[in-house]
Amino acid sequence: MAPRKRAGGRGGMSFIFCCFHNNEHPEITYKLREDFALQVMEPPLPMPGYDELDDIFSELVDELDLTEKHREAMFALSAEKKWHIYCSKKKEQEESKSATSWPEYYIDQLNSMAARTTLFALEKEDEDERNKTIESLKTALRTQPMRFVTRFMDLDGLTCILNFLKSMDYETTESQIHTSLIGCIKALMNNSQGRAHVLSHSESINIIAQSLATENVRTKVAVLEIMGAVCLVPGGHRKVLEAMLHYQRFACERTRFQTLLNDLDRSTGRYRDEVSLKTAIMSFINAVLSQGAGEASLEFRIHLRYEFLMLGIQPVIDKLRSHENSTLDRHLDYFEMLRNEDELTLAKRFETVHVDTKSATQVFDLIRKKMNHTDAYPHFISVLHHCLLMPHKRCGNTVQYWLLLDRIVQQMVLQNDKGHDPDVTPLENFNVKNVVRMLVNENEVKQWKEQAEKMRKEHQELQQKFDKKERECDAKTQEKEDMMQTLSKMKEKLERESTEHKNVKQQVAELLARLHELSTRQVGVVPGGPPLLPGPPGGPLPPPPPPPIAMMPTPSPLPPGGMMAPPPPPPPPGGPPPPPGCPPMCGIPPPPGAPINQALKIKNIPQPSNPLKSFNWTKLAENKLEGTVWSEVDDSRVFKILDLEDIEKTFSAYQRQQKEREEDSLSSKKTKELSVIDGRRAQNCNILLSRLKLSNEEMKRAILTMDEQEDLPKDMLEQMLKFVPEKCDVDLLEEHKHELERMAKPDRFLYEMSRINHYQQRLQSLYFKKKFAERVAEIKPKVVALNKASKEVLQSRNLKQFLEVVLAFGNFMNKGQRGNAYGFKMSSLNKIADTKSSIDKNITLLHYLITILEKKYPKVMMFTEDLRSVPEASKVNMTELEKEITNLRGGLKSVESELEFQKSLPREPGDKFVSVVSQFITVASFSFSDVEDSLNEARELFLKAVKHFGEDASKMQPDEFFGIFDQFLQSFTEAQQENENMQRRKEEEDRRAKMEAQLKEQREKERKARKAKASGEEDGGEFDDLVSALRSGEVFDKDLSKMKRNRKRINSQNKDTGRERPITSLNF
Repeated sequence: MAPRKRAGGRGGMSFIFCCFHNNEHPEITYKLREDFALQVMEPPLPMPGYDELDDIFSELVDELDLTEKHREAMFALSAEKKWHIYCSKKKEQEESKSATSWPEYYIDQLNSMAARTTLFALEKEDEDERNKTIESLKTALRTQPMRFVTRFMDLDGLTCILNFLKSMDYETTESQIHTSLIGCIKALMNNSQGRAHVLSHSESINIIAQSLATENVRTKVAVLEIMGAVCLVPGGHRKVLEAMLHYQRFACERTRFQTLLNDLDRSTGRYRDEVSLKTAIMSFINAVLSQGAGEASLEFRIHLRYEFLMLGIQPVIDKLRSHENSTLDRHLDYFEMLRNEDELTLAKRFETVHVDTKSATQVFDLIRKKMNHTDAYPHFISVLHHCLLMPHKRCGNTVQYWLLLDRIVQQMVLQNDKGHDPDVTPLENFNVKNVVRMLVNENEVKQWKEQAEKMRKEHQELQQKFDKKERECDAKTQEKEDMMQTLSKMKEKLERESTEHKNVKQQVAELLARLHELSTRQVGVVPGGPPLLPGPPGGPLPPPPPPPIAMMPTPSPLPPGGMMAPPPPPPPPGGPPPPPGCPPMCGIPPPPGAPINQALKIKNIPQPSNPLKSFNWTKLAENKLEGTVWSEVDDSRVFKILDLEDIEKTFSAYQRQQKEREEDSLSSKKTKELSVIDGRRAQNCNILLSRLKLSNEEMKRAILTMDEQEDLPKDMLEQMLKFVPEKCDVDLLEEHKHELERMAKPDRFLYEMSRINHYQQRLQSLYFKKKFAERVAEIKPKVVALNKASKEVLQSRNLKQFLEVVLAFGNFMNKGQRGNAYGFKMSSLNKIADTKSSIDKNITLLHYLITILEKKYPKVMMFTEDLRSVPEASKVNMTELEKEITNLRGGLKSVESELEFQKSLPREPGDKFVSVVSQFITVASFSFSDVEDSLNEARELFLKAVKHFGEDASKMQPDEFFGIFDQFLQSFTEAQQENENMQRRKEEEDRRAKMEAQLKEQREKERKARKAKASGEEDGGEFDDLVSALRSGEVFDKDLSKMKRNRKRINSQNKDTGRERPITSLNF
C-alpha cells in the first residue's frame, strides 16, 4: 500500500484554490501517456532504511506534483529504484544551486525588464540576454522542484509576467521575448497548482488573449494553444469566452472572433504557407464549439457557430482544403461534421430533412408550423406585428433596437433553469426564469391590472370633473366680464339719452312758446284753407330728436287703408328670368311665331321664376289630338289649384351650394349652379374632370390638335369616351345655353364638347391613335414566337432522333395491338414519366431514358436547346390573335372614314385632325400590313408543323400543340436534375466510405508511430499533452468517429432525400 501524501511543504498555497469548490485542483481527465520511463543510474550513497526511504521519497513525489495514477506507479516501484530516483534528483538540485535557481532572481529580472518599456535603444546582445533570461525561467518552471513553482507563485511571479505583457511596446510585442513570456505561462500551467493559480487570477486569461494582436505567428500559435486547452479544463470555457470579449474591446473589433477569422483567411506574405497558425485557430474554434456548455447544449453550439458563419468561415474552410495538411484537414472535418450533426438534430425537432437557416422564408414556415394550433401562436403573431412597427430606416439607432431584440432572444434560449448564462451575458440583470415566473402568476398580474384599471378610471373621472369645474369657472368669468361690459354700455347710453331728453324738452318748450305767439298774432283765416304752417300729418310727434317743423317735408298721400305699398321684389340672382315665350321644357307649346294648329287655342301656362327639372315625356303631335281624350281636357283649370311655388321649390334645376336661412330673406345668397343632366352621371363626370386638371378650353384645343402636347393620357381618353354627350343631353343643354355661366362643371364640359364637330368620332380616333403602337407591340412577340417555334420543331434533327428513340422504347415495351407502331401522338410524350421502375419506385421511364441518352446519344440531349421558343409559343391562342388583328383592321377603317369626312368639311382655325391623322394612317397602315403578313406566314408554318407530326391541323391550336412540348421539356429538365442529384448522392457516399477507410488507416499509423517514440520521450507534463492532443485533433477523434458512424447510418436510411448540406471536400 502506498504511503499517504505528507501535508508539509504546501504552506501558503491554500489561497490559490479559492475559486474552486470543495478545495480540489482542476483536474484534466484526458488520457495521458501510459508509459513512465525511468533512467537507470548507480546511487552514490548507501540506501537508508525502508521507513526513512518512504518519507524522503514522498517529499520528492510531492515536489513533482504528479497525478494520483502516476503517484501510485511511483510508490509501487522497488526500494532500489526509489533510491536511484531520489539520488538523481538530489544530484540535479546540487548542480543547479546558483542564483538562477531562486524565483526571486527571475522576478527581479522581470521587473527590471518591464521598467525598460522599449527595445529600441537596446543592442542586439542586450535583447538576446533578456530573451535568454526568460527562456531560463521557462525551463526552470518545467524542471525545478515543485517548491520552486510554489515560491514563484507566492512572490506573485505570475503578476510580474502579466504586467510585463501589458506594458510591452510594439518592438517587444513582435520579438521572441513575447513568445517566451507566453511560454512561461504555459510552463506554469503544466502542473495542477500552477494551472489553478493562473485560472484563479482575475486578469490572466484576458491579458493572454491580448497577445493575439501581435503579428508574431509563433506567439499567436502559443496563445491559441493555451486558450484552446483552457477550454478543456473545468470552468475554463467561460473564461475564454470572456477573454475574447475583452479582446474585442481591446482591439476595437466589430465581433469577438473577427481577428481569428481574418488570420484564418489571410494567404499573403508570411501567412501564405503558415499552416501551423491556421491549425491552431481551427483547433481553438473546435474547442470553443464542443467544450463547456457545448458538450450537451445544441442551442449553445448553434449560437456560437452562427457567429463564425456570419463572419464567413465556410468559404474560408473550403479554401483551406488546398493546403492538403492531414492535421488541418482533421480539424476542418470535425467542424463540418459537427455542424452537419447539429443541423440534422435541429431538423428532427421540426420533423424535416434539412433546415436552411439562410432562408428566412423556410425558417418562418417551420416556426409557424410548429406554433400553429398552440396557445403561443397568438403571441407569435403579436411578435411579428410589433416587428413590423420596429424602426427600419438605415440611419440613427435603428440597428441598436434590433440588437436589443436579438440579445433578449439569445438569452432566453441559452440561459439555464438556474438563471446561469453559459456565454457572456448579453444583458446584465436579466433573469429569464424570474420573468417567466412573473408571467406565469396570472392571478397576481390580473389583480394588479384590475387595480391599475380601477385607478385609471378614477383618475379619468376626477380629470373629467376637474375639466368640468374649470370650464364652469371660465364660463362664470366670461359671463362676469360680459355683464360688466353691458353695464358700462347701458350707463353710457343712459347718459346720452338723458342729455338728448333734456334737449328735446327744451325744444318742445320753445316750440310751444312760438306756437302760442303765432296763434295770438293770427288776424284771419281763409275758410277751408290749410293753416299757414302745416303740422305733422296726424298722430303724435316723431321720436326725438325731431327736425324743426318748418324743415319737415310734406309726405305723399297714403293709399286706401292707411298702409304703404310693399316694395317691388328684387330680381332673381344671375339675371332676369327667361321671357314668357321661351319655355324651358320640351313638352311646353312652342313660342309665339312658330307654326301651330290655328284651331287650337293658345294656352296661358304660368312660367316659373327659375328653370325646373325636365319631365322626360314623349309629346303627342298636334295633328293627332282630334278625337282623343286630350281634346277634352283643360290643364288651365289645374294651374289654379296647384301650389306652383312648392313645385318650383321642389323641382328647381339649381343645385344649392349652401343651406339658406328662410327667416332671413335679405341675407346674401351664394350663386346657384344649374345642372340638367343625370345626377350620378354628373358626379362621375366631375371626378373625371378633377383628375384631368384641364380647363374646357385646353381639352377642346387638345382634341382639335389631336393632343400634340400630350395633355390627355390614354386612360383618361378611355374614361372620356364614357362621357360623350348624348342626344337628350345636347337638347337639354341647348335649351339652357343662355345660362352658360350658371351651369355646373359637368354640364359646362358636356356643352363645350358637344360644340366640337364629330366630337365622339374625333375622340375615338385619338384613342385609337394612342393605343395603336401598344396593341401592335403586344401582337408582334406572339407572332414571332409562333413563327420561331414552328421552325424549331420542323428543323430540329435532335428532336427527330429523340422521337426515334422513344418509338423504339415504346415498341419494345408494348405488345399486341399497342405495339408494332410506326408513330405516336405528341401527347404521348407526357405519359413517359407515368411508367415507373419495378426496382425503385422513384425512378421512372423518363429517368431511365435520360440515362440512356447521356450514354448512347449525348448529342440528342441538346434537343431542349433547339426548342427555345416553344414555352413562349405555348401561350399563343390563334383565335384571339386573329380577333385582335380584325379589331385593328376595323379601327383603321373607322379612322380612315372619319378622315374622309373631315376632309369634306371646311377647316376651322386650330383644327389639325386632317394633317395629323393623314400622317398616322400612312404609318399605321404600313405597320398593320407588316404584322398581318407575319401572322399569315406564321399560320402557314404552324399548320405545316402540325401536319408534320401527324396531328389534325383543323382542331389543333398553338397553345395546345406547343403546350405539349413545353410540358414535356419541363418534365425532362426536372428528371435530368433528379438524375444528377441521385448521382451526386451516390458519389458522396462512396467518397465518405473511402475517406473513413483512409482515416482509419492514417490513425492506425499515427498510433503506431507514437507508441514507437514513447519510450525515448520525456514526460513533458499533462498540460503539454493536452495541448499536443488538441493541436493534432486527437482530442476530437472519439466524437468524430461517432458522428461518422451516425452519418453512415442516417445516409443509408435517407438515400432519396437529397436535402442535406454536403460537406466540402475532406482530405486526410
